[in-house]
Amino acid sequence: MKRLGGIWPQVIDFQNLLRAYRRARRGKRSRPGVEEFALGLEHELLALQHELVSGEYRPGPYRQFTVYERKPRFISAAPFRDRVVHHALLNVIEPVLDRTFIYDSYACRRGKGAHRAVDRYQAWAGKYAYALKLDIAAYFPSIDHDILKCQLRRRIKDRLVLGLLDRIIDTGPATDPAPRYFPGDNLFTPLARRIGIPIGNLTSQFFANLYLDGLDHFVKEKLGIKPYLRYVDDMVILGDDKCRLAQVREEIRERAASLRLSLHPRKAHITRTGDGLGLLGYQVWPARRRLRADNGYRFRRRLRKFAAAYARGTAGFTDFNASVQSWIGHARHADTRGLRRCMFAAVPFARGTGLGAPSG
Repeated sequence: MKRLGGIWPQVIDFQNLLRAYRRARRGKRSRPGVEEFALGLEHELLALQHELVSGEYRPGPYRQFTVYERKPRFISAAPFRDRVVHHALLNVIEPVLDRTFIYDSYACRRGKGAHRAVDRYQAWAGKYAYALKLDIAAYFPSIDHDILKCQLRRRIKDRLVLGLLDRIIDTGPATDPAPRYFPGDNLFTPLARRIGIPIGNLTSQFFANLYLDGLDHFVKEKLGIKPYLRYVDDMVILGDDKCRLAQVREEIRERAASLRLSLHPRKAHITRTGDGLGLLGYQVWPARRRLRADNGYRFRRRLRKFAAAYARGTAGFTDFNASVQSWIGHARHADTRGLRRCMFAAVPFARGTGLGAPSG
């Protein structure tokens, strides 16, 4: 593709910054940092624009916390004004670069998503006997800064845009995974290379798609495999020849190593599609789909907490409706009508204002 150039004026344009602000605030209007920014919106955006133009812009400190969902995830959240900058950048570069990604990359892309990925897999599962599922060990903490910057430079030639992208990459919180050695390394190589991007940044989601894009094209074009999909670092390949899938796994392992990534040692298995595959929160067979059991257990615990808060009068319908509707939307993509009915029937809401019979 032709490298993107001359795009800095689009990034710093006031209307682009205003659009970035509106996107960054979605679902977060009541948070303190967002409210403060909104109170002096024009002043804040002009100040941000001035810092970007003058080169004085520096990302602020991250807020770090752990989210427990099946396993603990360490989240690093950038300040709101930095999230505006992230949106401003991606408003300009993502629509162009996204068109170079393969069709079957599903994470954080317009018109894609987890449910579309599962639909795609299920359609293939009815045609093939085996599925190879892979994922990358500690993907976000392992992304190599130098390799990522080289990938950006192969697609973008605007010096100022690259400088801003470098600054975002360089100022992310440090990660401290165990040192990993790859072919050609000496004893100190892993210690000399900066790695890791923060889970929680909009830019990180884009970088995660970009970083494995070369591997995607390798599988689709060099290996000639059509039934291949990826969602962040979860990869699934289907076929009728189990030995060929095992060979493909080793070729992907070598390709991943060239990016200084390792396949997860316990998550690189070949299974029969007829036996069902755990994928993105579902257990999927060629003709049916169930919600993963632990998902239902977790939501039932949350629903009981909602009901208790509602009974005490410390929470109202609007405080948890979005969370409930989100789960219903996810559950609807599996065979869960009976589960949903039982779930809500078993957890009464004493004040009786609507969640006893949700729209699920």
